[in-house]
Amino acid sequence: MRDHTWWKHLHWPEYAAELLGTAFLLFAGVSAVVFDFGIGSPLAHVLPDASIRRLITGLLFAGSGSLVAISPLGKLSGGHINPVVSLAFWMQGKMHHFDLGGYILGQLLGAIIGSLLVVLVWGGHAASVGYGTTIPGAVYPLWIVFLAEVSLTFLLVLSIFLFVSHHRLMRWTPLMVWILVAVMVWLESPISGTSLNPARSFGPALVSWFWHSHWLYWVAPPLGALLAVGAFRLLTAGERDVLTGKLFHVPHYRSVFMNVSAPGMPDNGRLRKHENANQR
Repeated sequence: MRDHTWWKHLHWPEYAAELLGTAFLLFAGVSAVVFDFGIGSPLAHVLPDASIRRLITGLLFAGSGSLVAISPLGKLSGGHINPVVSLAFWMQGKMHHFDLGGYILGQLLGAIIGSLLVVLVWGGHAASVGYGTTIPGAVYPLWIVFLAEVSLTFLLVLSIFLFVSHHRLMRWTPLMVWILVAVMVWLESPISGTSLNPARSFGPALVSWFWHSHWLYWVAPPLGALLAVGAFRLLTAGERDVLTGKLFHVPHYRSVFMNVSAPGMPDNGRLRKHENANQR
């Protein structure tokens, strides 16, 4: 009988939080792109320097993700809003495979919803920037674009792991991610669009139906995450582990992550591995 009701034991509130958080990321972030670079942009008249506008866009885009992490949604699910971040925690043994699937599904659906909202709200202005699609820079060889996405995702995931494995640094993870991703968008977006996130690239590609070199954004970021997990294990030499699966850990929110020991974490987080094992 349990085999027919396994879905009731999944963590639907967390998956819904990832859906809503990713939808907000896409809508807020791409809206920043439209406002800063879209046709008739008022900011272009005030700041004709495209580099400065890219920095502003990066701060707004990355800031929306950090806001999700410290919001009630992020405090519940962890604020991953990126399949490769969830994949990295899974590879580190912090997520059950059912939860990994639920998180990724929520993130992809959220990206679609956020992108559709961009189309509805901004219309032709969004079309003028390709609805926020990430595409390789025309003057760069594809291998350079691929290497850029791998390298930046590697740096992002490794930085997250280093912060959430340290008692004093873990509370500053959202701030670190905000600054780091903002700088990445500022400096690297002309090369690859600074995706770092298959969901972020998938939503705009779907609504615009523009799939040029789209495979790259599904292969390079996960590869970067895989390398980052390996590098973290080498750097820490087994002496330090990830303390939480959340980018902003708050003790009184439940945790669905396994083998974690963040300060003040309730027992349900530590026992999650056994609970999830019973769902199979």
